[in-house]
Amino acid sequence: MAEGPLCRALSLIRRLAAHKATEQTSTPLAAEAMPVFTPINLVLLSLLGFLIYTRLRPSPPAVLPKAPPPTVFRTFTPPTLLPYNGLNNMPVYLAVRGKIFDVTSGRNFYGPGGPYANFAGRDASRGLACGSFDEDMLTNDLEGPLDTLSDLGPEEMDALQGWEERFNEKYLVVGELVPVGSEKARTAEAA
Repeated sequence: MAEGPLCRALSLIRRLAAHKATEQTSTPLAAEAMPVFTPINLVLLSLLGFLIYTRLRPSPPAVLPKAPPPTVFRTFTPPTLLPYNGLNNMPVYLAVRGKIFDVTSGRNFYGPGGPYANFAGRDASRGLACGSFDEDMLTNDLEGPLDTLSDLGPEEMDALQGWEERFNEKYLVVGELVPVGSEKARTAEAA
């Protein structure tokens, strides 16, 4: 008997149905060949665990910087102010019109090697007023009287006042400068 197109189509449908039935009853090959604990899965799982740990671990407590030693308002004379020039781990102090300022935070400017280093541990009033940072602006006789600045003109005094205001805003006043042999100096030495 000659097969017609209809018979061939029916035969093809029967074969497909039979194949489909055997496919549903057997397990797929891909599922059998994929174990869960492969080396790449273990590496990825470890990496994921590490990332979660780094995100969720507690951060170390913040370490506060060491507090500076307390500063006590003191009375200085020119010789007792001189060691506060930034050498030997000493703070940097300078005087402007009788006020002693702690300029240690500006050590790069006022400490050893800085552009204003000759003012460290000294009365900087005349040099700041005149805009000169030369050594000859400093009083050489540390045991003598303080510079009264009486020979300065109004422009120099205005410049000095500007410096003093800047120092008052920026730095801590730690003492006052008095001449050697004054009543305040004797009281400070006795204390």
